[in-house]
Amino acid sequence: MNDRMPALYIGHGAPPLLDDPVWSSQLSGLAADLPRPKAILMVSAHWESAPVMLSADGAPLVYDFGGFAEKYYRMTYRTPEATALAQRVAAMMPADEPVHQHTSRGLDHGAWVPLKIMYPDADIPVLQMSLPTQDPTRLLRLGERLRPLRDEGVLIIGSGFLTHGLPFLTEFRIDAEAPGWSQDFDAWAGEALARGDVDALASYRSQAPGMPYAHPTVEHYTPLFVTLGAATDPEEPGEQLFEGFWMGLSKRSLQVA
Repeated sequence: MNDRMPALYIGHGAPPLLDDPVWSSQLSGLAADLPRPKAILMVSAHWESAPVMLSADGAPLVYDFGGFAEKYYRMTYRTPEATALAQRVAAMMPADEPVHQHTSRGLDHGAWVPLKIMYPDADIPVLQMSLPTQDPTRLLRLGERLRPLRDEGVLIIGSGFLTHGLPFLTEFRIDAEAPGWSQDFDAWAGEALARGDVDALASYRSQAPGMPYAHPTVEHYTPLFVTLGAATDPEEPGEQLFEGFWMGLSKRSLQVA
């Protein structure tokens, strides 16, 4: 039996995603269609740190958001220990890029919100890795180093949001109309992904319409390059998932073989 897993880039949404029946059903349906992973490695927009850092087993969730209902701050997602995966990831990094094993940091909402939908039983080991740079080339190389994990049954997920211009939103409804800058960036990225044009995707600052409004900061976009680096062939177009918008932001996601 082939244990090879795909790699994903998904939008994670704020905690109210947990109450959105449409996007939740899309995420749960995706998980049901995938082979069952032996472990999950998450790279979330919400942990930027160099050198590469790894989350701690059993640490409390990180509630890195504000202004939401109290129920979201009481949620838990306790998964089996991921020590073996952490050791494996550390061993894959070059000697000049040491890995730091964090002793107290748990999963942030870029990891636990989508996973709570995709794997609600919390019965799969989950390890979170920090995003150590915003340089697409370096992130592609990082993904390439992680690629062998896919043959070991590990699901690699880059968790961000294809557009994330929060300061420029004027409506905060799930069904709000997408601003022009969000629509334009989404269409451009969708076309580049369909061509497998990694160079264009990496040149988003100069080539993408809608910048810098679509990404006034870029940490929600750049996990895409970890996913592309982990692909068997980064220039082979993957399967685009969940086209559409959530609070005006693009939830377009990607699955690569």
